[in-house]
Amino acid sequence: MTSSIATRGESLASSGIQSIPKEYIRPKEELERIGNLGFAKMTSSIAPRVESLASSGIQSIPKEYIRPKEELASIGNVFEEEKKGGPHFPTVDLKDIESEDIKVRERCLQELKKAAMEWGVMHLVNHGISDQLIDRVRITGQKFFELPIEEKEKYANDQASGKIQGYGSKLANTASGQLEWIDYFFHLVFPEDKRDLSIWPKTPSEYTEVTSEYARQLRGLASKILSALSLCLGLEEGRLEKEVGGLEELLLQMKINYYPKCPQPELALGVEAHTDVSALTFILHNMVPGLQLFYEGKWITAKCIPNSIIMHIGDTIEILSNGKFKSILHRGLVNKEKVRISWAVFCEPPKEKIILKPLPETVSETEPPLFPPRTFAQLMQHKLFKKT
Repeated sequence: MTSSIATRGESLASSGIQSIPKEYIRPKEELERIGNLGFAKMTSSIAPRVESLASSGIQSIPKEYIRPKEELASIGNVFEEEKKGGPHFPTVDLKDIESEDIKVRERCLQELKKAAMEWGVMHLVNHGISDQLIDRVRITGQKFFELPIEEKEKYANDQASGKIQGYGSKLANTASGQLEWIDYFFHLVFPEDKRDLSIWPKTPSEYTEVTSEYARQLRGLASKILSALSLCLGLEEGRLEKEVGGLEELLLQMKINYYPKCPQPELALGVEAHTDVSALTFILHNMVPGLQLFYEGKWITAKCIPNSIIMHIGDTIEILSNGKFKSILHRGLVNKEKVRISWAVFCEPPKEKIILKPLPETVSETEPPLFPPRTFAQLMQHKLFKKT
C-alpha cells in the first residue's frame, strides 16, 4: 500500500488520529536535531518577552534562564550586595576639567586618569547635564516600557534579518540556549543625520525631543572626556576623538534595558559578564542596584549615586591606549522586588573605516603592542575581548 497508493498526509491529518503511523516517525538521532533546531528557531525569531514571563505569575523561571552552576555561586541578593563594604569604584568630579587654572585642571585630569587606569569605570558628577533633563530621560523611557506589550511590539526588531534597532529581547547566543532576564529598546541617537526616526517610539509624545537633547549633550560630554583622556596619555587634546571617528563618524547607540522582577533572581542574570566593545559607554539608571564589576577577582556591586552618570572605558579605548586604560568585565543582577531600568549609550567608531590598534605613542620596547590591528566590525565579530 505504501509503495503504490500511499495514504495522503492530508487524509491522515483530517482523520482525527492522535498519533502518527510508525512509518512517519524519524530516527532518534534526527529527532534530537529537529528538537534543537526548533528551539533555536523559537529563540531567534519569536523569543518570548521577559516582561510577559514575569507578569504571568510563574514561581520558577524556565531552564533557559538558569545560569551555569559555576556562575550561581557568585550571584547574591543585590540589595544586600550593595550594602557590603570593601572597594567601590571611584567618583570623578568634572567641575574643574576645563578650569583655566592649570593646577586645578591637572588635579581633575589625574583623578580621571587614575580611575581609567585602575578601574575603567567611574561615577561622573558635575558632568554638565542638568538633573531636570536626566529626570525627563528616565520618565520618557519608563513610560514607553509601561505601554502594553502589544503596543511595544509595533516597534519590534528582527535580528534574524539584520534589523537590530527597535524593541527586543536578548536571544540565545550559546549552544545551551541560555537567555538573559532582559527586554530592551535599541536605536542610534547621534549623529542626527544618521538616525531613523521612523522606529523611535511615538508614545510618549515627548520621547524624540527629550532623547535627542540628551544625545546632543552627551555627545558634548564624550568630546570633553576624550580630550581629557588624550591629555592623560600625553597626546594632543583632540587625538582620541579623531582616532574614534570625530564628530561626523562616532556613533551614539542608546539601549534602554528593562529588567522585570524575577521570581528566582539567585538563578538568573539580567546581562551576563562582558566588556563593552565601544570607545566609551555612559549609563543612567532608575536608582535600583544591579551593576556589578569584576575587580581583583571579586564581583563588586555599584552604589547608586543620584544624578551621576556611570562611564565605562570600552575595548576601543583600551586598544588605543595599549591597555593603559582598562575595559572592565561587568554584568547585571536582577531582583524580585523592583523593576530595574538603565539607559546605556555606547560611543562606537565606524565599523570599517578605521583600523584600531595601539597608538605609536603608547608603545615602546618595554611596552610592545598588546593588541593586533582590527576594524571595529572585526572586534565585534570575533569577540576578541570576551573575557571569562
